[in-house]
Amino acid sequence: MILMLLGPPGAGKGTQSQLISERLGLPQLSTGDMLRAAVKAGSPVGLKAKKIMAEGGLVSDEIVIGIIADRISEPDCAKGFILDGFPRTLAQADALDDLLKSKGRHIDCVIELKVDDTKLIERIECRARETIAAGGTVRADDNPEALKTRLIAYYRETAPLIGFYYAHRLLKTVNGMAPIPEVSQQIGEVLNHFQHA
Repeated sequence: MILMLLGPPGAGKGTQSQLISERLGLPQLSTGDMLRAAVKAGSPVGLKAKKIMAEGGLVSDEIVIGIIADRISEPDCAKGFILDGFPRTLAQADALDDLLKSKGRHIDCVIELKVDDTKLIERIECRARETIAAGGTVRADDNPEALKTRLIAYYRETAPLIGFYYAHRLLKTVNGMAPIPEVSQQIGEVLNHFQHA
């Protein structure tokens, strides 16, 4: 099963992807995590992405698609995977479709985490405080200014995917503003319905 989570930055895609991964035993493919790992490693891709990510911008399709193509060829993706943060644009969605078709695969379900934008900044600020309190390092893009830039990019580039996947009859929407366990339960119901359809 190939699943995708869709929603603006701070919507909880990473948290829910991890929970689905544990429930279904599918790897969570977070382009953000893969890019941050590349940045930390100082790889050529990481150095290119570092400045763009710190400013809240989107890295190039070429970089992201290359990372995804390599990753889904690994053995742990044979039974499926969860896409978290990819695709971000209609061009990436088309490239992903082409990539999956070339491997005889397809997306099974897209879950949109619908959220209230006015609450996202509070959520990001809270996440930063909790990270610091736990002794961690706050992501460079976890601040209100970068979030505003990321939201503008999301609505310009990524939001059109909602209509794209709705038209392909793959989209299911859940209330991303509910507490984490409730969001997880809603997603579980979507997946149960999907698995027994």
